[in-house]
Amino acid sequence: MNAHELGLPMAVPAEGLPARVRIHEVGARDGLQNEQGVVPVEVKAEFVRRLAGAGLTTIEATSFVHPKWVPQLADAEELFPRVSDLPVDLPVLVPNERGLDRALALGARRVAVFASATESFARANLNRSLDEALAMFEPVVRRAKADDVHVRGYLSMCFGDPWEGAVPVGQVVRVCRALLDMGCDELSLGDTIGVATPGHVSALLDALAAEGVPVGVVGVHFHDTYGQALSNTLTALRHGVTTVDASAGGLGGCPYAKSATGNLATEDLVWMLRGLGIDTGVDLGRLVATSAWMAGHLGRPSPSRTVRALSHQEQ
Repeated sequence: MNAHELGLPMAVPAEGLPARVRIHEVGARDGLQNEQGVVPVEVKAEFVRRLAGAGLTTIEATSFVHPKWVPQLADAEELFPRVSDLPVDLPVLVPNERGLDRALALGARRVAVFASATESFARANLNRSLDEALAMFEPVVRRAKADDVHVRGYLSMCFGDPWEGAVPVGQVVRVCRALLDMGCDELSLGDTIGVATPGHVSALLDALAAEGVPVGVVGVHFHDTYGQALSNTLTALRHGVTTVDASAGGLGGCPYAKSATGNLATEDLVWMLRGLGIDTGVDLGRLVATSAWMAGHLGRPSPSRTVRALSHQEQ
């Protein structure tokens, strides 16, 4: 029997933590878009269905970007109708008004825009200055909200930038405020290159609170490049954050730190939260089986330590 089958980890609640956390699952979008090869659309659809079957209620399905930029997700129009009947939230990434048109045409009711906290990343990723990028998102958010569509604002490079180095907390707060002011319902603070540490997380969340940003609209998106994702997540929970982004099986690399691990693995997050007595609604056994199944399709073991421990995958 493995630890999970023995009723482990034992739940030992800690003071000052939320009773429930909503996991924003990004494996099917953020994870698969970083794969070198293209996963067949029927496998993607089955992946989303299995994630829903494991109890995840928010599953980012795909991205309506131009196929030239992200060929791995060029099948968005084919994928979304295959999963849209699921009784879960299925947000999709839309980079511009054309992407929004494509998503709305298929009935998407939750979309996300992808902004940057730094000039360098805005220019590298969007070929625009930071303020020009925000101006590009404004009509997207306005039109989505006019159609009563939920909008998430991703904010990358919140804790460090591969070109600029340290990112001033005030700069991040300014862009967060701009996204909220244009109508975003939710923010996701991204540690894109995985350099955040708990003190830095505390400082940013304190600064956002001081600026009047409600903690209820804030989610966190940590990468595990330097092994800090879980400690950073715990710090965020202690500040009242209840939305955490994670990727099943740890799918998704970090394009700016070669050979580094990428997204926080959903299984590792669920293991920690279960041990803290925090409800997620996720069936860990079914989630591990799903990630092991996907690892088989990708032809390599999952980087998630919990998946390896519970599915006996080779190290």
